[in-house]
Amino acid sequence: MNRTLQPSQPSLLPATYNSLTAWPKKRKPLPTARRHDSSTRYCVFSPIHYEAGYAYPLIVWLHGPHSSEAEIRQVMPLVSTRNFVGIAPRGTLRTNQTERRYGWEQTPSAVAEACQRVRHCIEVAHSQLNIHEQRIFVAGYGEGGTMALRVGMEHPELFAGAISLGGRVPRGGHAFRRINEARSLPLMLSVSPTEERYSKQQVMDDLRLLHSGGFSLSLNLHPEGDVLTDTMLADINPWMMELACQSTVSTGR
Repeated sequence: MNRTLQPSQPSLLPATYNSLTAWPKKRKPLPTARRHDSSTRYCVFSPIHYEAGYAYPLIVWLHGPHSSEAEIRQVMPLVSTRNFVGIAPRGTLRTNQTERRYGWEQTPSAVAEACQRVRHCIEVAHSQLNIHEQRIFVAGYGEGGTMALRVGMEHPELFAGAISLGGRVPRGGHAFRRINEARSLPLMLSVSPTEERYSKQQVMDDLRLLHSGGFSLSLNLHPEGDVLTDTMLADINPWMMELACQSTVSTGR
């Protein structure tokens, strides 16, 4: 059954910081995301039964609008509790002055800042956990998904793939300035078309844009009006594992 992460709300976002921290109490105990003091605020998710001798794929998660890096504590258990390490930076724009809610501006300076935060998070993950250097993915929801595509196409050499859940393909701000390098980056879009947020026509326009650019794209369509759900998040695991298996075969490891 398709379930929202926050049944009492119309979608995962917006959500208060308290609701994010209270969510694990409704589920069985899971690995705790660790918060650290840094110039870049972030949360780390360690997989259950972490094995230091195994190099894990890494998901850098860019949270949705009006949320925070703590969102990863909701997201990762619904992607996989065992297969991946996760880390999430805080958004570049504070959207609520009384609560800890943030978003991602799509301006050139904000994109540069987002790239810097993502790179910092990758370094942090490498310093604390065993990460497979060739299996690093950037993913996000809503405007975080759009930013994930921007960051991935800006630095395709860092990532094995980029994932957007419900976020439009970026336009403007020289999003495709490195298209020759970026077209080799696998992309995944999971969308639930709605006239208000992301219409079917906009989805088709984005598909044509990526197709004309020669990108490798996987598209998952979900029921109209649906929100970020466990089934949408479940799209991530098989797609990433398939890419990981392909890279293992190609490198002979």
